Amino acid sequence: MVRDWIKGLFDKRDAQASLPVMPEIAPDQPFIAIGDIHGRLDLLQDLLPRLDDSCPWVFVGDYVDRGAYSAQVLHQLRHLSETSGGRVTCLLGNHEEMLLRFVDDPKRVSRLWLQNGGVQTLASFGITGVADAILGEPAVEIAEKLQRVMGEDLLSWLRDRPLIWTSGNVTVVHAALDPRHPVNAQPRDICLWGHPMLSREPREDGQWVLHGHTIVDQARAENGVISIDTGAFVTNRLTAAEVFTGGVRFTST
Repeated sequence: MVRDWIKGLFDKRDAQASLPVMPEIAPDQPFIAIGDIHGRLDLLQDLLPRLDDSCPWVFVGDYVDRGAYSAQVLHQLRHLSETSGGRVTCLLGNHEEMLLRFVDDPKRVSRLWLQNGGVQTLASFGITGVADAILGEPAVEIAEKLQRVMGEDLLSWLRDRPLIWTSGNVTVVHAALDPRHPVNAQPRDICLWGHPMLSREPREDGQWVLHGHTIVDQARAENGVISIDTGAFVTNRLTAAEVFTGGVRFTST
């Protein structure tokens, strides 16, 4: 028993020693990433005035669902991105992906989206009284109504959201990157839905990954991963990360 325990300690030490040593965080210039908003317009409006607006801002996705003001969040972010001269980037999250899939294929996607916050998003667009188990033709009617209310301009903007944004040796993505594949060869589903090895296997290319999607008690930067989703819709804490050469500074509501 004791011999096995000692062997386990040495095996763990050897495994840790074999992990790649991550380089210093080094973006091309300082930038700010903002975590998952999930319809919390109040937190967004509280946080933004506290951020440096002279550097790039990158929103990591999940603007909609669960909170009460998804429509208003989308309109504000679209306005910011279109009037910033390229300084503001809004990435696609899996909840925006579900919304778009609902619009395109409501019979297949309705239950998935509605049971994961879609009902609240519909209400924010004025479509109320929708059950989260609605299926079939009623789902088609709701999807058509949502498409009319959102308008083609907003839907087109949402469809055009990129999956990743990179500055120096820091890549921002909604959920994860596969650590075993190059940044520019990542499957869409992994970018949006995650990868089990994100925090367990540091990348060998020295690229840090900044992400939302997975709720953490406290924002953190370790082992090549910067995690900033502090669960705004349940914790009332929306977090931003100021990323600069040598480190990260977190700000939360």
